[in-house]
Amino acid sequence: MAHLLAIDQGTTSSRAIIFNEQSEILSMAQQEITQYFPDDGWVEHDPEEIWTSTCTVVEQALAKGNLTASDISAIGITNQRETVIVWERDTGKPVARAIVWQDRRTSGYCQDLREAGYEPAVTARTGLLLDPYFSGTKVKWLLDQLPGGRARAARGDLLFGTVDTFLIWRLTGGESHVTDATNASRTLLFNIHEQCWDSELLDRFGIPREMLPEVKDSSDDFGVTSTFGGTIPIHGVAGDQQAATVGQCCFTRGMLKSTYGTGCFAILNTGSEPLVSRNKLLTTVAYRLNGKVTYGLEGSIFVAGAAVQWLRDGLHVIGNAAETGAIAARNPDPHGVYLVPAFTGLGAPYWDSQARGAILGLTRDTSADDLVTAALQSVCFQTRDLISAMVNDGTEPTVMRVDGGMVVNDFLVQQLSDLVQIPVDRPRLIETTALGAASLAGLRSGVFSSLDDLTAAWQLDRRFEVEMSGADSDHRYDGWTRAVGRVLT
Repeated sequence: MAHLLAIDQGTTSSRAIIFNEQSEILSMAQQEITQYFPDDGWVEHDPEEIWTSTCTVVEQALAKGNLTASDISAIGITNQRETVIVWERDTGKPVARAIVWQDRRTSGYCQDLREAGYEPAVTARTGLLLDPYFSGTKVKWLLDQLPGGRARAARGDLLFGTVDTFLIWRLTGGESHVTDATNASRTLLFNIHEQCWDSELLDRFGIPREMLPEVKDSSDDFGVTSTFGGTIPIHGVAGDQQAATVGQCCFTRGMLKSTYGTGCFAILNTGSEPLVSRNKLLTTVAYRLNGKVTYGLEGSIFVAGAAVQWLRDGLHVIGNAAETGAIAARNPDPHGVYLVPAFTGLGAPYWDSQARGAILGLTRDTSADDLVTAALQSVCFQTRDLISAMVNDGTEPTVMRVDGGMVVNDFLVQQLSDLVQIPVDRPRLIETTALGAASLAGLRSGVFSSLDDLTAAWQLDRRFEVEMSGADSDHRYDGWTRAVGRVLT
C-alpha cells in the first residue's frame, strides 16, 4: 500500500500527517512553535525552530504509524505563505528570524509606493496589492538592515525562500533551491501571466535575482531527502490555502473553499484566465499542473482563529478553543456587541494596515459569553465581506466548502451559513490542507492518476443549510459594517 507524507508547516505549529492511498489518515503529529512580537505589528518565527519542529513531527508520525522512510512513496509540503526566510548558501544558517506573513513593519514603504502611483503596475503583474502582507517588501527590509546584504545576495551567497523553500533546502542538504508557482505568486515578485520572476519588480525592490528559487509546478520533482533514515522524493508543494483548494477538490470554475485557521482565506476557482477584481480581492495561482495554470480569486482575512487565541491567552475568558462552541450555543445573540479583530490591520476587502481592533456595543450587562459569540461571528462577518466582493466582481460562488481547525465548531459553521446566506459543506476530513499537499505528491508519484481520482475520494460530512432570514442576516451585517467603519483609518 502506498503512503504519502504531508508536512504542514503553519503559523502556530508544525504538523506531519501520513495518508494511505484512500486519502485516509494513518498517523499524525503536531508541535507548536513560538511566536515573537518584538514591536508593534511585528511578528517573527525562529527558522531553526521551524526546522527542528518539522523533523520532530515527521519522526513522531512515522513512529506512530509503525512506518519507516521506505514505506513512504512521496512527501508533499504545504506552508504558511508570504513568510520570509533569508539564509547563507554555504552554511544554511538564517541571517535573521523569519518575518511572518502577519508582520506589518513595511507598511510605511508600501504607503509610499501607493502614493507614488506604483500599485497599478504591481497589481497588473502579480495580481496582488501593495501591502506588507506579501513577501517582497519583507525581503527588501531584511537586505536593507543587513550590512552588505544586497551585494552578498547578488553574488548568490544569500538565498531567499518562503518556508517551503527553506524546508526543501534543509531536507535535500542544500541540493534544491526551489518553490512552486502558488508560493511564488504570493511574493509580490512573480509575474502570474508570464509565470516567471519579474525583472522590473526585482529592480524596484532591490532584490537580486540570484537569491531567488527556481519555480516549479505544484506537482513536480522538488528533490530527494534522506533526513528520515531513507530516501524519499518530494513531489508536491503548495501554499497552505492553495493546498486546501486541492484538498477540497475545487477543480471547477465557481467552486469556493474557505479555510479557518489563524486567519481565514477564501479562494474561488476562476479557471484558466486570471480575473482582475474591482473590489480589492487578489488574483492568484490556485495551482499549476503540467505547466497549466488554474487561477483563483482570493480574499484574505488576517484574524480568525487568532481571535479565539486572544480570548484564551490575552483575556483569559476561556480555557481552550473547544469551549467556544458550547458558550455560543447557550448565548447565540451577543446583544449588539461586535468584535472587529483588526489586531494587525484589516485584510480584504479593506486593506487597511493601520486599522486596529475594537469592541463596540458594550453595555453594563455585556458578559464574557457575549465576547466569545462576537468573536465567532466576526469570522462569519468577515467571510461575508469577501463573498460580497466576489459577487460584486461578477463571480458568485456555486459551492462553498469549509475546512480548518475552527470548522469542528457546529455553531460557527451554522452562523457562517446564516450570515453569508449560502449553504456550507463541511467535508468528512477537515485536514484538507495537508491532504492537498499529499494529493499533489501522489499525482506526481503515480498514487493518483488524475484529479478525478481525488474528486471521487472527497466525502461530505454535513451540509449546513441557511436557517436565518435574509432580513435578520442583513440587519446583523449592517451593524458589522458600521463597526468596521469605526476602526478604518
